[in-house]
Amino acid sequence: MRILNLAAYYFWPVSDPDSTCAALKAAGRSLGVKGTILVTPEGLNAFIAGEEQACYGMLAALRAVPGFAALPAKESWSSTVPFKRLKVKVKKEIIRMDYPTICPVEGRAPAVDAKTLARWLDQGCDDAGKPVVMLDTRNDFEVDYGKFNNAINWRIRKFTEFPKAVQDHRAELQDKTIVSYCTGGIRCEKAALYMHELGLHNVLQLDGGILKYFEETDGRHWQGNCFVFDERESLEPDLRPARPAA
Repeated sequence: MRILNLAAYYFWPVSDPDSTCAALKAAGRSLGVKGTILVTPEGLNAFIAGEEQACYGMLAALRAVPGFAALPAKESWSSTVPFKRLKVKVKKEIIRMDYPTICPVEGRAPAVDAKTLARWLDQGCDDAGKPVVMLDTRNDFEVDYGKFNNAINWRIRKFTEFPKAVQDHRAELQDKTIVSYCTGGIRCEKAALYMHELGLHNVLQLDGGILKYFEETDGRHWQGNCFVFDERESLEPDLRPARPAA
């Protein structure tokens, strides 16, 4: 069986997270999908898998939440469902950063799309001729699975350590175009906003993260695989599981 995997997030205020959680849980159970959906006051984050039409039905339910009609989704395929059950939970943040002033619902940081980034990396600079430096915002064990060539990573163990790491290494980020990246876009979006707040206005986020880069390019300038938080464990640049699911 061909299993569709969808990764989707969107920053937009959710006025009643508890009722939204209940509605999405009911929809997911009815459709028979599995995975994890986080409902927070700042937005939604979903990783779901199942038969193709069931997943698209769940995506429609997510997009039916007020304000989420434009929710983008990244697709990949596997031979088995990489989740044991469906979990729909209410959380305070999509990803914990412990910086309440970082609020993507009030405006995103500037972004670069996957194809433009690949072209910049091909030519060794952005369109203004400035050197491009990739900044990994993921945890250290994720970086060990794979990363962009010559990317900066500060071996953080959790995302709440990222702000201090930026402060400690701020000087090395000057006078370059910095592209922050992560698996699907959530962490690099918050990271870019935080760096702008510090006065580093030369920072862009990789729109859609590594998964969108894999989807829209041939994966060049990437070495290794990409860790994912499900039973597939990691994906190759062609979005196939790097090892069979258990």
